Amino acid sequence: MAYDEYLGERITRWFQEQKVDFFPKKMMGGLIFMVNNKMCCGIHIDKKFGDSLLMAKIGEEQYAQEIHKAETLPMDFTGRPMKGFIFIKPEGFDMDEQLEYWLEKSLDYNIQLYG
Repeated sequence: MAYDEYLGERITRWFQEQKVDFFPKKMMGGLIFMVNNKMCCGIHIDKKFGDSLLMAKIGEEQYAQEIHKAETLPMDFTGRPMKGFIFIKPEGFDMDEQLEYWLEKSLDYNIQLYG
């Protein structure tokens, strides 16, 4: 199964509307959105859930605040969650406002570190 291309279009459109200099990059069977030449957010195919998950790099402080939500999961490829990264299940980005919430968090963190 390929990643959700419609989600990729939604993310692309949002970055364009924000006038952000970004580029998509296919990686690990998914699609990553690079800002300041660093990973900002992306789409990951999760075999366990059988669906595309939104990946957001939001930093450890925001992670601690967001991980308790029903629509979030730790970003865990190896048995150890990656610090500052979070997965969001489809019900957490179905509406445009929900997707924008996560994209803004990712972009804010990226700009804070690299901008």
